[in-house]
Amino acid sequence: MNINKSELSKKIAQSIFSVTGNKILPLHEPFFDGNELKYVKECIESTMVSSIGEYVNRFEKMIVDFTGSKYAIAVMNGTSALHTALSIVEMEEGDEVLLPALSFVATANAIRYNKFVPHFIDSEFTSFGIDPLKLREYLIKNTKQTSGECINLHTGNRIKALLPVHIFGHPSKINDLLKIANEFNLYLIEDAAESIGSYYKNKHTGTFGLIGTLSFNGNKTITTGGGGAILTNCSKLADKARHITTTAKVDHTWKYVHDEIGYNYRMPNINAALGCGQIENLDKIINSKRKLFHMYKKAFNEFEDISIFCEPEDCKSNYWLNTIILNSKAEIFRDDIINDLRELNILVRPAWELLNTLAPFKQYPSMECTNAEKILRSVINIPSSPSILGINQ
Repeated sequence: MNINKSELSKKIAQSIFSVTGNKILPLHEPFFDGNELKYVKECIESTMVSSIGEYVNRFEKMIVDFTGSKYAIAVMNGTSALHTALSIVEMEEGDEVLLPALSFVATANAIRYNKFVPHFIDSEFTSFGIDPLKLREYLIKNTKQTSGECINLHTGNRIKALLPVHIFGHPSKINDLLKIANEFNLYLIEDAAESIGSYYKNKHTGTFGLIGTLSFNGNKTITTGGGGAILTNCSKLADKARHITTTAKVDHTWKYVHDEIGYNYRMPNINAALGCGQIENLDKIINSKRKLFHMYKKAFNEFEDISIFCEPEDCKSNYWLNTIILNSKAEIFRDDIINDLRELNILVRPAWELLNTLAPFKQYPSMECTNAEKILRSVINIPSSPSILGINQ
């Protein structure tokens, strides 16, 4: 049966409006309904608005309590968290890092900031994360173990780290990926930028590997305006991360001594004050977002050409972004549908262009990413703000 593009766009819009009401719908906007203004006002009145202040320490403690990580270091954004995480493990210039081709550009940028080599891996369809089966088969065929090191047979470089991403807030097959990392002697560093409040078998994302990172950008589930965090259970790595993100300054009352190259990445106190107000309502926000998913699921239940993405097995997702999936007949109209919906003020978006196709990264190693290509062609993210329903419903 032929698909009428205009009718399909109309049906999608009607389904979205049946849940949200007929109004302008941003993709994801922050929701402020707690103590955010109070805490920011207190921070301003204290004049301690930069990286020294009680709210930074308080926010880190709240992140630890929420995620179950032993340590959290609050930084300026998710990219600086990733940059720092990669810089504090024992790696050398030219070492390769495995990451999904389907991810936001910051994942690959952080690798290059450290002069490491991004090595792109395909995704799987149940989580949109790295495909463990394809990855293991690929490593068996294309690497060798020499003195406990994983060596790329084609480049001669060491492959030192595996960097999975929890796409759109849904946990990757993280236990399987952890097993692969152990089998091939790789560090596991999680990009959990989108997945605060998401769990695999009741364990929070970002806490499975040696290090995890979070983002609190303005479009994330909770926000500090700009912000991120580094998670780890290793006290040595936590101390290292805290030290180099505060310009590697040696503790002293008045001397300015810096014992290595550091970064001015510490989260400002005023941003942390906003975060403290946000995280107090995080459970309510996620409950609202999960309710929104179930309403969308019901609204799209009768479609033959479209399905809605559901959290993977054994996972509890934060549903940072709700996602519809076009079947093979409908996916050719993806861009037309996006344009049609945006003209109706439904601000949808596709997934990111695959990283291994972008100009800065084309020259780096990559496996065939046929699954990721299919995902890119077929998915559309739809409005997912907690404010659509409100957190008290």
